Amino acid sequence: MLELNKVNTFYGKSHILHDINMIVERHSIHAVLGRNGVGKTTLLSCILGLTDSSRGSMKLDGAEIIDLPTYQRARSGIAIVPQGRQIFPDFSVRDNILMGGFAHPQGKRKIPDLVPELFPYLRDNMDRQGGLLSGGQQQQLAIARALASEPKILLMDEPTEGIQPNIVKQIEHTIMRLNAEFGLTIILVEQNVRFCRVAAKRFHILEKGSPVVGGPIEALTEGLVHKHLSV
Repeated sequence: MLELNKVNTFYGKSHILHDINMIVERHSIHAVLGRNGVGKTTLLSCILGLTDSSRGSMKLDGAEIIDLPTYQRARSGIAIVPQGRQIFPDFSVRDNILMGGFAHPQGKRKIPDLVPELFPYLRDNMDRQGGLLSGGQQQQLAIARALASEPKILLMDEPTEGIQPNIVKQIEHTIMRLNAEFGLTIILVEQNVRFCRVAAKRFHILEKGSPVVGGPIEALTEGLVHKHLSV
């Protein structure tokens, strides 16, 4: 579904990502792992066109998108749940979700049908200000907002970071349901190796902006975790 071939990314003159080669299969969860500061968030930003410049080849469903602006990539079917959630604290739950509709290919602004099923709390609190929600509830809101564009690929940046433990399992279950039941392709940046092993089909590990190892999730051995992920 998504193919990156020798993708290099820059912020100004700083060369951040180096020769990224990656194939993300349709209807799969693809985990991206690595220590802090190795370029995982930049990779997601690059895919959505949020970096200063990129070169190489990036194809979505066979169509080259490396030179498309962010809004066209979004309307081509790419959505993001960013690190830190970045919801609008003064907007209601309803309005936060509807903001995601601006990236819908047909410009539809509606609450996705699956949101009430996935997130009963949001369903029952549509008029509550986003800033009054807990961290886990805000993460649910960020996912619901991304779903409003009806994406083909969902980019998720540390979706369980900073969330109370009793909510982490709910978020993990939601991610797996989106993939298994609704066929959503997901690129998952995550530090939680346990969850990646359960949810993902394939993985890549980054170091200093370059992929150092990847393959089927079964190949993510304790040796690799110790060598590339341990602090």
